[in-house]
Amino acid sequence: MHLKLSALTLALVGLAASPVANAGPIAYGICQTGCNTVAVACYAGAGFTFGTVTAGIGVPAAILACNAALGTCSSACATVALFAPTP
Repeated sequence: MHLKLSALTLALVGLAASPVANAGPIAYGICQTGCNTVAVACYAGAGFTFGTVTAGIGVPAAILACNAALGTCSSACATVALFAPTP
């Protein structure tokens, strides 16, 4: 009995002392969803459907601006939200 209790105590202490994950995959996913939602709205505001415009010479400036904003937002998510502590 004493050996089982010691093993259980050791296991609980090991779990309590284990490092806490501070990376924020949930926050990152929420942030990326927000970025994509804004990009879809930006495309719609320019009169296009997100995902249907291919890169090329005839791409309107509004679409290029939407793409640049999406890239900036996604980059911010990768640098901020991935390192945010989450419960």
